[in-house]
Amino acid sequence: MTTEFRSTPIAGVLELLAQPFIDHRGTFLNAFRSKEPAFVEAWGERGITQVNFSRTDSVGSVRGIHLQATPHSEAKLVRCLRGRVWDVAVDLRVDSLTYGKWYAVELSSDQSNALIIPEGCGHGYQVLEPNSELLYLHSGEWVHNAETGIKFNDPHLCISWPLAPLNVSKRDLALPLLESNI
Repeated sequence: MTTEFRSTPIAGVLELLAQPFIDHRGTFLNAFRSKEPAFVEAWGERGITQVNFSRTDSVGSVRGIHLQATPHSEAKLVRCLRGRVWDVAVDLRVDSLTYGKWYAVELSSDQSNALIIPEGCGHGYQVLEPNSELLYLHSGEWVHNAETGIKFNDPHLCISWPLAPLNVSKRDLALPLLESNI
């Protein structure tokens, strides 16, 4: 059972690819191993200060684009435990060469993949199967006053959501647009 990672066009955004152990009883997957070379290289010296779980029932639902503002920035490792989601990372680091760019990948329990989203990048997703469940590992503590984000349908980002976005929260609808100076 080894884990590898795949680079993406956005520095620090990595897709983790795992090979679960499967036998007649079911499946076993190492969701995170702090000493495994792929995790060490991808996650670095960051700690894990918080683990969150979400379930979204309706296909087409969108959550995000969320992040914690500096100095409370955090990295996230996002893994789909059940169902399928279109997982999106948006580079919101103003000093980055890919500022304002996004990268998406389908996460699913069948693929056993995960996405690492570094500090300064926003995260959102769209549900592709009913009752999809995500597990998040966070490198930082949640700070209410540091919560921020970008509107999921920002015309500067032009995110290609695979389905018509549905069930967007009032909070997410009120998020600001990205500056037009990208």
